[in-house]
Amino acid sequence: MDTHEFVATLARDLVRIDSRSAISNLPIADRIEAELGEFQLERTDYKDANGVNKCVLVAARGSGGLAFSGHMDTVPNTGWTTDPWAGQVDGNTLFGLGSTDMKGPIASLIAAATALPASVPVALFITTDEETTKQGARLLARTSELARSFAPRAILIAEPTGMVPIRGHRSHIEFTAVATGLQAHSSAGTGRNANWILLPFMAEMATLFDRLRTEAALQDPAYEPPFSDFNPLIDNHGAAINMTVPKATARIRYRYSAAIDPAPIVAAVQSAADRHGLDLTVLRGAAPPELPADHSLIALATRITGVPAATVPFGTDASELQTLAPCLILGPGDMANAHTPAECISLDALSAAVPVFIQIAEAVAAGNYSTS
Repeated sequence: MDTHEFVATLARDLVRIDSRSAISNLPIADRIEAELGEFQLERTDYKDANGVNKCVLVAARGSGGLAFSGHMDTVPNTGWTTDPWAGQVDGNTLFGLGSTDMKGPIASLIAAATALPASVPVALFITTDEETTKQGARLLARTSELARSFAPRAILIAEPTGMVPIRGHRSHIEFTAVATGLQAHSSAGTGRNANWILLPFMAEMATLFDRLRTEAALQDPAYEPPFSDFNPLIDNHGAAINMTVPKATARIRYRYSAAIDPAPIVAAVQSAADRHGLDLTVLRGAAPPELPADHSLIALATRITGVPAATVPFGTDASELQTLAPCLILGPGDMANAHTPAECISLDALSAAVPVFIQIAEAVAAGNYSTS
């Protein structure tokens, strides 16, 4: 089986397995594990916050080389009007949920890892829950004995970047603000609608959103867009229109880069929550990963791809895996196509990524890259 056929077959098989973050990833892990017979394998099982059985995979051959990484989970199938798990191929294009983000790229990584000579050390760090909590990557980075014994000199995360080397990205802080009301029939005049408590807080958050869009001190010109994401979601927990809402929850995800101090934003949100009597939970992600533009890993990737390095506003498992080794984000596909109800990827792009991944792994193994 040639590279193109291998990648196309594996990518299609992975797309056909439902692995949304809310459900178990064990079936897709089994399919990936079936391709890794020549590697030392470590499978770490865990339960997520909802008690769902999950696992992460580490496969290694040798030690001290490049580790490839990708995640098995996908976003929900929101908006799809066709079967998101059909794995339909139309000409050279594979359609389906996760085809771009990032089951297709995982197939390319596995093709590269298995094609490398046995003398070249290589590992695979295959995670889950990347789309939600990063729990899989966090567990792998903190507990995997095989990952630590492999001692990667660098990690390549194959998120879809159009094969542009990415040296850094934003991380996030998630705020959860809860307003508590009193449930009653809305016509009785005896209840208290939690939305009326929440709305003044949200008005202040709208002002903070505008500041992030306009104040240069809160922005990073190394990123596009230069302003930080400050995205709210409001939940009335199933309340009906004819009842006063007993609980209203606002979740806001704030993204920031390594050059930005998030403390003023955290303080502003906390102060507003205190003023309006809301319960506020602040959940911090790991620090934003960012390598210098002249870092040797970035120089290597730029030389091999012929493309200048960039930064991106979205997050990846690099925020957790950077504790193990410097991280490069580089993969086939377009992130703008991900998380959409028409997600698809070029099979030619997937197979074309394989020799690039092989060259980077060989260069790292040959010592043409230093960790300093």
